[in-house]
Amino acid sequence: MDLKISPIGNILWHPKCLRIGSAFFCIHRDSLSPPKNISPTNFFYLIPQFIHRENKLPIDRLRTMSHENNTVEGASLSEQLLEAARRNNTELLLTIKSELNNDHKKLAELINSTREIITNNTALHLACHLGNWEFIDIVLDIEGVEIDPQNREGETPLHLAVKYTNNDEPEHGYFVIDNLLDAGSDPRIKDKHHLTPKDYVTKDHEKLIQLLESAEYAISMEPTESEQLDNFEDAHEEFSDDGSASESD
Repeated sequence: MDLKISPIGNILWHPKCLRIGSAFFCIHRDSLSPPKNISPTNFFYLIPQFIHRENKLPIDRLRTMSHENNTVEGASLSEQLLEAARRNNTELLLTIKSELNNDHKKLAELINSTREIITNNTALHLACHLGNWEFIDIVLDIEGVEIDPQNREGETPLHLAVKYTNNDEPEHGYFVIDNLLDAGSDPRIKDKHHLTPKDYVTKDHEKLIQLLESAEYAISMEPTESEQLDNFEDAHEEFSDDGSASESD
């Protein structure tokens, strides 16, 4: 069997991925038929060290794939963060916060910079896709966290929360979306298909459509930055004129 090394990174979300300690190994087996539900182009495996020991494969044909800098118990903080998002593991999230000395700025930077390799999803994307409210709740309270990051498809966490609502728990999903909007999520952002979160809502979810339309209207009524600047300059001029009039009196 011909083995080819493919540097695909640390893809922990894939069901075929395994991690042993801090070592990653990747094998691309293009000489065999792929398992069911896995396309030939994505026929990748992360395998532990026992592959060499048990199958007598030449170790020089395997490449160890290194982790990111900050590691805890063999996994980087970024890996742990994504895992916490997938499993709604708030205890792990708080442990990560503790590892960062409870520095909210560093935690926000970690959350904003951590992405899945293939999808470019953030931890907030993952949690919203799965309806993991407890994790989402903590993240939304962290100052500096980006509420509307976009993944490879241009989707925001709000897009994925809508899809979760369509496919899984309508009432719980509505609750998550309502809180995302309260935290400042913008329902007007379009993905690569030029669709907003509202465009993905199924017709029978009228309550959710109304919620998103109301949020869109509320944002449209807010003054833009240029309008705010104009209002500030106008107010400043009025104040200056009043001051000059008082001095002349």
